Amino acid sequence: MKILLHACCANCLIYPHETLEKEGHEVFGLWYNPNIHPFTEYMRRLDAVRQYEKKTGLRIIYRDEYDLVRFLRGVAFRESERCRFCYHMRLETAALTARHGDFDGFTSTLLFSKHQEHDLIRGIGESVGRRHGVDFLYEDFREGWEHGRARSQELGLYRQQYCGCVYSEMERYRGR
Repeated sequence: MKILLHACCANCLIYPHETLEKEGHEVFGLWYNPNIHPFTEYMRRLDAVRQYEKKTGLRIIYRDEYDLVRFLRGVAFRESERCRFCYHMRLETAALTARHGDFDGFTSTLLFSKHQEHDLIRGIGESVGRRHGVDFLYEDFREGWEHGRARSQELGLYRQQYCGCVYSEMERYRGR
């Protein structure tokens, strides 16, 4: 299958990319993460994905749209639902990109992290996939957590300390 793999960051990209290729899929990456704050952090993560692309040859589609205003407007006064909005925004873009790019399916590196809400990601992915006529490929990539972390260090990739948005940054450094 020709799969579009939404990449939230280079670290989380490694294991899902390797796994999907081992399964025989033709994999393309997608960078679309307007939630990441501040802009300097966004650029560090984008640069790390570009480094990974150069080191591995993975072809990546860049939707380099730093639309922080859209993200903040979508979560304002609904902060407790911010992850739902964020997942939906990114997975919907992945589904549309997959449909227009003639992909057989799409998935996300969000499914690699032990810190994300897998059931919510899966539900949103399947819903937007149905709506746009492209399959959401659910796979629990968390088993590769240690491998991905070690490989990231081997490759010398930037390793971020929080999920991405201003709220997750605050929680990380303030202590949840």
